[in-house]
Amino acid sequence: MSAPADRKSAVTHAATRSFVCEDLQVTLYGAAGAAVILEHVDLTVGRGEFVSVLGPSGSGKTTLLRVLGGLQDKSGGTVRCQDVPVDGPPSDVVTVFQDYSHSLLPWRSVRRNVALGIESRLDRDECAKRVAAALDMVGLSDSADEYPWRLSGGMQQRVQIARALAMRPSVLLMDEPFGALDAMTKASLQDQLLQVQELTGTTVVFVTHDVEEAVYLSNRVVVLEGRPAGVGLDLAVDLPSPRDQITTKESATYLSLRHKVYEALGHGGSRA
Repeated sequence: MSAPADRKSAVTHAATRSFVCEDLQVTLYGAAGAAVILEHVDLTVGRGEFVSVLGPSGSGKTTLLRVLGGLQDKSGGTVRCQDVPVDGPPSDVVTVFQDYSHSLLPWRSVRRNVALGIESRLDRDECAKRVAAALDMVGLSDSADEYPWRLSGGMQQRVQIARALAMRPSVLLMDEPFGALDAMTKASLQDQLLQVQELTGTTVVFVTHDVEEAVYLSNRVVVLEGRPAGVGLDLAVDLPSPRDQITTKESATYLSLRHKVYEALGHGGSRA
């Protein structure tokens, strides 16, 4: 017997969502006692979306990312990944951090760093194929036998991204991954990330302080505001692809979206 139409619709809808947060609250405890960081956060991230999260310093951007990745407990509400409650790190979600230099093992070659997350669970041939494919996606095939300490910061960050891609995640959580890089390297990696995301269909949740970066990369931009923070802006980014660092950023649509995000960030305490 086939499922009722409304049930089939609900199942289909669930299959298109990577994350759903409903009335999420997070309280952190420190020397000064309890502090509510996030409150009444409602957020849905669709399968294959690129969603950037911005907000003032201390607004809970990284805390939200850690909750999605199962690295931080929530205090209230619900968080679901692929329609399953998040209780610890989901198996197909990988986090990429800003501090790439401490995320790589200096005594391992680039190839062996990329293999780190999969070498214990795949046979040698499959592991080698995955590593080679990941290095090719980030343009590091020629550096496979180098060591991280011999590479530039941008190349080290690409190694970290390749290691994540080798695990074939359905979701990449990225915490200011380009924040420590110079402008030219950052622009190059932004374009490379867009190419990889288009190629793999991976969902990306991307925390950044950079408004221009967020608008350029994303399908949606979410701004956290208030203390405790909630979603103050959830903005669809309707920019054509492929995107270009010059022509995209000179377009009237891009400039209008950029203005709206800056405006939201300028009213950080006005969440209703």
